[in-house]
Amino acid sequence: MNILLVSECSKNALTDTRRIIDQFAERKGERSWQTAITQDGLAMLRKLLRQSARRNTAVACHWIKKDGQSELLWIVGNLRKFNSDGSVPTHTTQRDILRSQDENQWQTAESIALLAGIAGLFHDFGKANRLFQAKLNGKASKLSEPYRHEWVSLRLFQAFVGEDSDAQWLHRLAVITPGDEAAILERLIRDHLDTKPFNPFDLQKGLKTSLAQTIGWLIVSHHRLPKASQDNAPRLDAMDQWMCGTRFNPAWNSPQCQNDDWQTGDWENVWRFDADTPIRSQTWCNKAKSLAKRAIKHRQLQENDWLQDSFSSHLARMTLMLADHCYSAGEAKTYWQDDSYLAFANTDPTTKQRKQKLDEHNIGVGHNAVLLAKSLPKLRQTLPAITRHKGFKQRATIEKYRWQDKAYDLAKGLADASTEQGFFGVNMASTGCGKTFANARIMYGLADEKLGCRFSVALGLRTLTLQTGDALRERLHLESDDLAVLIGSQTVRQLHELRNKSARDDAESSPAEQSGSESAEALFAEHQYVRYDGSLDDGRLSQWLKPSRSLHQLLSAPVLVSTIDHLMPATDGERGGKQIAPMLRLLTSDLVLDEPDDFDLADLPALCRLVNWAGMLGSRVLLSSATLPPDLIGALFEAYLAGRQIFNASRGYTSLGICCAWFDEHKSAHSIHADLADFFYCPPSLCAAAHGCLGWDESVAASCFMPSDCQFPIHCRCD
Repeated sequence: MNILLVSECSKNALTDTRRIIDQFAERKGERSWQTAITQDGLAMLRKLLRQSARRNTAVACHWIKKDGQSELLWIVGNLRKFNSDGSVPTHTTQRDILRSQDENQWQTAESIALLAGIAGLFHDFGKANRLFQAKLNGKASKLSEPYRHEWVSLRLFQAFVGEDSDAQWLHRLAVITPGDEAAILERLIRDHLDTKPFNPFDLQKGLKTSLAQTIGWLIVSHHRLPKASQDNAPRLDAMDQWMCGTRFNPAWNSPQCQNDDWQTGDWENVWRFDADTPIRSQTWCNKAKSLAKRAIKHRQLQENDWLQDSFSSHLARMTLMLADHCYSAGEAKTYWQDDSYLAFANTDPTTKQRKQKLDEHNIGVGHNAVLLAKSLPKLRQTLPAITRHKGFKQRATIEKYRWQDKAYDLAKGLADASTEQGFFGVNMASTGCGKTFANARIMYGLADEKLGCRFSVALGLRTLTLQTGDALRERLHLESDDLAVLIGSQTVRQLHELRNKSARDDAESSPAEQSGSESAEALFAEHQYVRYDGSLDDGRLSQWLKPSRSLHQLLSAPVLVSTIDHLMPATDGERGGKQIAPMLRLLTSDLVLDEPDDFDLADLPALCRLVNWAGMLGSRVLLSSATLPPDLIGALFEAYLAGRQIFNASRGYTSLGICCAWFDEHKSAHSIHADLADFFYCPPSLCAAAHGCLGWDESVAASCFMPSDCQFPIHCRCD
């Protein structure tokens, strides 16, 4: 095939690009190349360009066809250098006149940044205690303290806030000095030592205001969400009082405080700060003043009840955790250190020597949390995606699979509406009708083709996960960069590969091999699609992803096929680091739950949490199984609806109901539903459309699985 390569790289990226492309093609200009190349050669060229891609990389590849027309194959690097057809603009300006790059519909983005930033300034204050510092010095007799540092940090923040309003303590933070520490420590509530210490979130004595409570919650949960023991489990009917009631206590965060082996000195030393808190650092005070002044100017921060805004509060927590992981992994930065401040935050995992100063660490985490939160609205645009894929659009040639075309057409028609209203779909086609490929086509149809398609397929069985990944890869000719399969078990993967190898060895050669047309142009047209392989723009996020290939795949792959346990940690939160990648995945891609009825009743709460978070983070959701019970669908729809309402509120969207769709090998139908009752009671015409080929009637419904007056469009599997 004949290709044309155009480079719009700059700086060092231009040199690297020329070095790579010169090995494959002849230059036709300073920034253009043309050559005849095989499909394998083109794949290798793209791979090399992608491996060396940096912020200033921008290369477009065009296929020059026999009729003289050209078609864009892929873009590596900065998409903004080209339009959707791969053309370069005639005139450009560096001035962002319309400020279009800054436009987003995140109405609470600045608030999320400030919540995470202020919490970051205080999040590790508790590490200043004598026991923790002794542990870093290698002089501690025990590897833990009676209270985790998050709990001590929460108490210190509570002591700083006192009984002030949000406006009052923010103004005090805006003028804070190292000399203020003494008065703050005098107000410190010391658990186990003080008589009847009260709950930090007590509405009478503790953190009373919404902003202070939210920041306190971020501080105490920045490693893991508080988990009550079985004998101290909270009541579900008293959920609103979990934090502010009497049952919230240190044992939820620090269960070791209930052990009997703590000495009197341990209880005292966990509340002693020989090296002082970071308030004694003038550098920390300067950063706190700057952030507080910014918070005072942002009126929304003091007006909203953030603990009731799940979207903003959970994203603030995720941002704080991500900033903590990023900064802790880096080297110490002396410009954020006060030379006179001596407490440390952590040690180097290799040398075991103390690494980052405590004032520097809190400043760095707060600073990075603000920057990361501000980058979240643009995160989706910086991640790889798939678009203009002919395999998704290609019409079925076999009658058995023509229903997929109707499903794709329906999804395409709902693409714009589902952006603001969300999407909850049910694919109940019979076994053997091609649900796996139909699911992919439906999700592609729902996506904005200019932005690209990203979706995750979550299954319960490891072997089925591998089979699904293979099916999509072979049917759509996806490469490893485009489709990631994660199962969490190397043994299962090896057995699956051995089984596939044996099957290939026994199979006859394909028709293409027999005809010698493996590199034919028609075959390539079947493969070709634009791959947006832009590297992650935000260096902080890229730095966090770099050490772990599996995490990078979990977030970066346009299509992810995994066992559901790779996504479930998004809602669990017992370990903060495990929650970040699944949350980012749900935030930047849609979700397909394949065979959710394989799970038993005990798994339903976990499934509902996952679907609820998918809705809250803006994902579209598709359920896929030939045998879905109506109770399961209803529970998952209600969970999605509740999550989507939170997401819509964060965007300022008017709640117009959820775009719902039903697919099978006979018909595809859709309707809009704003509540569960409406969802179950669909119009008779919709039932007729969904079940016209089955001879659906009320007597069948009564005899199978639902009341006779229910017109929910689900297949009757009564044979």
